[in-house]
Amino acid sequence: MDSRSGWEPPEGSWASSAARRRNMQAIRNRDTKPELLVRRLLHAQGLRYRVAAKPLPGLRRTADLVFRPAKLAVFIDGCYWHGCPEHYVPPKTNPGYWSDKVTRNVNRDRDTDERLREAGWTVLRFWEHESPDDCVLKIAATVSRLRDDPR
Repeated sequence: MDSRSGWEPPEGSWASSAARRRNMQAIRNRDTKPELLVRRLLHAQGLRYRVAAKPLPGLRRTADLVFRPAKLAVFIDGCYWHGCPEHYVPPKTNPGYWSDKVTRNVNRDRDTDERLREAGWTVLRFWEHESPDDCVLKIAATVSRLRDDPR
């Protein structure tokens, strides 16, 4: 049982064991090492942004970094949870549930990108394994371009 909500998943529907469930719940959805590195480097360049913010008020999804004036949303995706083509390894335990979860995440990511672009936002996505320096260069260049040439 989840002590925070009192909700208990149906038998066999969530994780393969109580230990696995605790492990998966402990995984951070913000302030990951890759995010912190990118944020630190961007901040050192004088760039300011919102962290874990909703780019669009009506959309129940958050971007890792949001540059509101430039209308730029940045996502730093984990290789496992977002199905990295280089590093994703299908799970050995409860593969049906976890593979479906990752597929739903990928579909939600594409839907998020589409909705943001339709609303006039620029979306940048990076994998957690990408060089933070390379990510920062692309983000800074995009922010600069968008500020100089607003749509």
